[in-house]
Amino acid sequence: MYARRRHWYFAMMGTCVVLFVLAWAVVRIWSVPAAIGMCLVAMVIPPVAAIVANRRGPEDRWWDEPSGDKQSDEWWDELDGKDRKP
Repeated sequence: MYARRRHWYFAMMGTCVVLFVLAWAVVRIWSVPAAIGMCLVAMVIPPVAAIVANRRGPEDRWWDEPSGDKQSDEWWDELDGKDRKP
């Protein structure tokens, strides 16, 4: 479900940008500590967004699982140095 992860990533990064812009365009007028707090929250979002975007879902193929295409699997096994003889 690449599309779902991509949507979550862009939503989180959009939230990050909005927090940062609001902190220094609007909130700093009333409270500098609140603006700094918003920036600290915005600072944590990008690494979390990267983790969400790169995690493997239950339906995703893992890098070492066979794909079902015999020729492709043999080719990858040869590149990986595996000796797979059925």
